[in-house]
Amino acid sequence: MWTSVPLSDELRSSVGRPTTARLLDSSPRSRVWRVELRGGERVIVKQITDGGGPGAGADARYAREATALRLAARATRPTVAPALLATDPAPRVLVLEHLDDLGASDDWMVGYAESLARLHALTGPADAGTLPAWSGPSAADAESFLALAEALDVPVPPAVPGELAGLIDRLGPSDHHALLHGDPCPGNDLRTAGGVRFVDFEQASLGNGIVELAYLRIGFPTCWCAMSVTAAPLAEAEETYRATWRSLTGTDVPGDLADACAGWLIRGDALVERAHRESVDHLARVPVKDFKWGHVSARERLVHRLDVVAGLSRDHDHLHALGRLSTTLARRLVERWPTLHPLPAHDTRPRY
Repeated sequence: MWTSVPLSDELRSSVGRPTTARLLDSSPRSRVWRVELRGGERVIVKQITDGGGPGAGADARYAREATALRLAARATRPTVAPALLATDPAPRVLVLEHLDDLGASDDWMVGYAESLARLHALTGPADAGTLPAWSGPSAADAESFLALAEALDVPVPPAVPGELAGLIDRLGPSDHHALLHGDPCPGNDLRTAGGVRFVDFEQASLGNGIVELAYLRIGFPTCWCAMSVTAAPLAEAEETYRATWRSLTGTDVPGDLADACAGWLIRGDALVERAHRESVDHLARVPVKDFKWGHVSARERLVHRLDVVAGLSRDHDHLHALGRLSTTLARRLVERWPTLHPLPAHDTRPRY
C-alpha cells in the first residue's frame, strides 16, 4: 500500500500525493517503490537502509547517491541518470524520475559504453571533495595475491612484488576527477527510449574512468552477473567509450587499461558481493573451497581475470612478470579443477 512508502508531508506537497505503490526488488541496502501519484505521474521512491554488511554506512551511501545524482544532472540531451526530484535526509529518502526500461538488446554494450563515458566526463578538478576519491588496491591485496600463488605451488617471478608495488602506486590517489558510478553493472543501467541511464549511485566516487571502462574486459568485477566480452563487441564498445570521452573533453582517455584490469585481479573483495567484503581474505579461500556469487564461482571469475591480465601484460613495460605469473596461475587452476567453466558470453546477459 502507498501508506507504507516513507513520504513525509513535505515530500508529498513537493512531488504529489501517492495513490498506489509497488515495492520493487532491490539490494539489502535499500528499499525501492514505484509510486503512482494523483494525476497518473509515476516516480521512484528509494530509501537507503542500514543493511549491506561491513562498512555499509547508510548515511554516507545516501549522501553519495544524492550528490552523484546532482552531478549527473549536468548531462542533458541525453541525460545519463534519472532526475532527482526531492530528498528527505533524516529517513534517507530519494524521490527519482521514473524511467521505462526497454530491456536488454543484442547491441547493449555500445550504448552502455557511450553513457558511461558521458557520465565520467561530467566532473573535473573543481569538483574535488564533493565525493570520496576512488580507492584502489592495497599492499594487503598484493600480499594476498602472492600468497595465493604460494598456496597453489606456483613460483612467483622475482620481479612480481616490485611490479605489484608499482601498480598500487599508479592506481593510488591521483588528480583524476571523473564521476565514477561505483557499481556500473547490468541491472544498474536502464535502456530507455532516450539512451542508457544509470541508477544506484550509492558507491559513487571521483577517480579515473578507465577503472570502470575495464569492467568490459575483466568481467564486471563488482557484479553478480559476471560475463565475458571479447572480439568485435569489446573493440566496438571500448572505441565508443574512447571516442565519446575524446569528443567531450578534447583529450584521450588517461591511464592504462592493463593497470586497471590488474588492479581488479588482485582484489579479493571483487570475488564476493558487497555484504561480504572487508571481512576475510577471499583470495585465501580460493584454494580451499570454491564459492559462488550469482551463477559464477570465484575460481571461474579468477581464471577469467588471470587470462585477461596475461593477455594485456605480455608486452607491458611494467607488468611483464605479472603477466607470466597470471598465465601460470590460470593454467594451474584449470588443471586442478578441470570442471571450471568460462564466464557466460555477453549475449546471455541476465537481468536483475
